[in-house]
Amino acid sequence: MAEPTRRLFFALWPDAPTRSALDSAALAIAGKRVRRIPAANLHVTLAFAGSVDAVVQSCLETGAQAIQLPGFELCIDVSGHFARPRIQWLGLSHTPAALWELAGALRKALAGCGLEPEARAFHAHVSIARKVSRPLPARPFEPVCWSIGAFSLVESVSSAAGVQYLPIRTWKLEGQAASMG
Repeated sequence: MAEPTRRLFFALWPDAPTRSALDSAALAIAGKRVRRIPAANLHVTLAFAGSVDAVVQSCLETGAQAIQLPGFELCIDVSGHFARPRIQWLGLSHTPAALWELAGALRKALAGCGLEPEARAFHAHVSIARKVSRPLPARPFEPVCWSIGAFSLVESVSSAAGVQYLPIRTWKLEGQAASMG
């Protein structure tokens, strides 16, 4: 009998005010023309682990625990579209060095647990709508500036009602207080 697995990824998980601001920005960009991603699922994926068993999950948690990096600020101020997966997104006109470092450290943690990190370059973004065939017209939105004090291991759970993302564990970055809003 196969051991049960969980579909996991590392993410920047917004607190309630940031999540609300991201949802407002998504509404400004996508309006009601497309089916947006629910506000409860908005996040920035740092590294995708995929379906893993309890042993690999424990390894990932140990790897995350060892990361010692400072907190940083993000300003989500641009929108765009990925043609191949048909995703409309919100992103950053400037990616802080600390975010590159965190994503790189998490990719190393995945590799240290026997997982193959994604080959494509890291592109920080918040997916706001799926199945968007063509880029939505550019529309102004209020930038969302976000103080990053932690990162989370999140489980993706599929059901008849759709996909739900559930944070399993959160780690503070140095000099920051983690919050789960």
